[in-house]
Formats: sequence, structure tokens, C-alpha cells
Amino acid sequence: MKSLAELQALRDSMKGKIGVRDDAEGNTRVVIGMATCGIAAGARPVLAAFTEEVAKRNLQNVTIAQTGCIGICQYEPVVEVYEPGKEKVTYVKMTPEMAVKVVNDHLVNGNVVAEYTIGAKTK
Repeated sequence: MKSLAELQALRDSMKGKIGVRDDAEGNTRVVIGMATCGIAAGARPVLAAFTEEVAKRNLQNVTIAQTGCIGICQYEPVVEVYEPGKEKVTYVKMTPEMAVKVVNDHLVNGNVVAEYTIGAKTK
């Protein structure tokens, strides 16, 4: 990388490939906690798994985004799913394999994977 223009071109090409932060109204938003605690717990591979699976399935109505600290560090990696007109779903202690299941069951078929949610993990 030798210039700001090169960096911007790389950012634009990658953004187009993975759809991160492409916030269109009506999209389902998948937000992955990427603060230090999330990254230390394995959030990077979880983010990659969501991004790859959404791209592989060509889900046009799903936006993948990163955020900082969600505030429940003991449950990291944390993923929140926001669907228009529905209550937020918080998935905790996520793995890349769990992410693939969430994409298939929740994002594609509309069935929350209850055993991965914060409600199931705190009981």
C-alpha cells in the first residue's frame, strides 16, 4: 500500500464482495461484537463464517456489520440479529459452525436457533 487511493480502492472492492455495512432499509442486520473481548474469544472467525455463508447463499436482504463492546463479555463471541418488525435475537458463545447453522435456520428459514441464544445459555 503506497497511497490513500490504493487503500480506498481496496476497501471499495472488499466492501462490494462481502456486503459489510450495506444498510438498506428492510434488511436483516447481523451484528457481531468485535471489541477486544469478542476478538479474544474468537469473533473474527465467526464474522468470516457469517460473511462467507451469506455470500455463498447470495442473501441480498442480509447486512453483516461489526460493533464494539455489546456489554456481556462473559458470553463472547456475541451476535445480534435484527429483523424488521421483530424482536432482536442475541446469540452467545458463537463458533463458526454455529454461525453456519444460524444462517441456514434463522436467516434462510426464519427459525431462531433457541439453544444458541442468551436466554438458553443463562438458564
